[in-house]
Amino acid sequence: MRNLVKKLALGTALAGVMVGAIACNNTGGPTAKVEVRPVYSLREAIFQTEIVNIGLEQLGYDIKKAKNITYPAMKVAIGNGDVDYTAEHWYPQQNALFENGGGEEKMNRVGELVDNCFQGYMIDKKTADTYNIKNIADLKKPEIAKLFDADGDGKANLIGCNSGWSCEIVVEHHLKEYDLQDTVEQQRGSYFALMADAITRYNRGQPLLYYTWTPLWVNAILKQGEDVVWLGVPFNSLPKDFGEDGMGAEVDGKKLGFAVNQMRILANNEFLDENPTARRFFELAKIPIEDIDAQNLLLYNGEDTAEDIRRHAEEWIAENQELFDSWVVAARQFQQ
Repeated sequence: MRNLVKKLALGTALAGVMVGAIACNNTGGPTAKVEVRPVYSLREAIFQTEIVNIGLEQLGYDIKKAKNITYPAMKVAIGNGDVDYTAEHWYPQQNALFENGGGEEKMNRVGELVDNCFQGYMIDKKTADTYNIKNIADLKKPEIAKLFDADGDGKANLIGCNSGWSCEIVVEHHLKEYDLQDTVEQQRGSYFALMADAITRYNRGQPLLYYTWTPLWVNAILKQGEDVVWLGVPFNSLPKDFGEDGMGAEVDGKKLGFAVNQMRILANNEFLDENPTARRFFELAKIPIEDIDAQNLLLYNGEDTAEDIRRHAEEWIAENQELFDSWVVAARQFQQ
């Protein structure tokens, strides 16, 4: 998506020609139109869902309108066969949600759609430099924690996760493990609304403390090393089923406290067994984090309709035509 933010003038037209050309080739794919029912939780994941959908369309599948189901109900819906797949399953962070939805008896994690997904805590660089804050354990000091007190209770307000996302469990685990419960509290609610408000406050010169992940539009607005910096943790510690402590991510020598994750496609087992063509496409598809960050920025800047996101996906395919076509060709070899 090197040129996506510049919005290729011919992207949609090229993608349309490409879709028609390949769709007319009836070799491979299902012998009859098979319906596919995608599902997503976050708007920020529709982009990669649409890229996968376009590939399935070219393989002869009939793609139904994606359903919007929040965690953890999404995993249950996939396990029960109410929907067929999602392109936003986090591994290993959502292991517990996976098991609660029925586990390997009902569904499977396929491919590595997005690799090296990081999570962690960030603060604004100005405050970090002024007060020499490098580690989240520095917030044990009441005078440091008060810098990020947004509600007057003396504790730092750490913008955290929505309930049900699973990351909120890791944040609470860290506050306990790093002895921060007396000086830091996780601020929950609508994450994106909280971050929009925090960015406004940051632009007014106020300190900023938040949890984040990659890929996400926040990273395109608050630039690492310029606007914000990662906070290290004293040691890696994860709750049960969230990955091994040794899997913890590191950036610039700082332990981030979260396992390195992959965004994988999660699909119902019956669908996978009956559709080896789709399964093979799931296994091959890969999207760089920076491309999703760039598209997410377009969402933040107002290009957020279903038509906009579909166009973004088509433009990405046009820019990565040879690679994308190779996935389609390879998947066709697994024709039903």
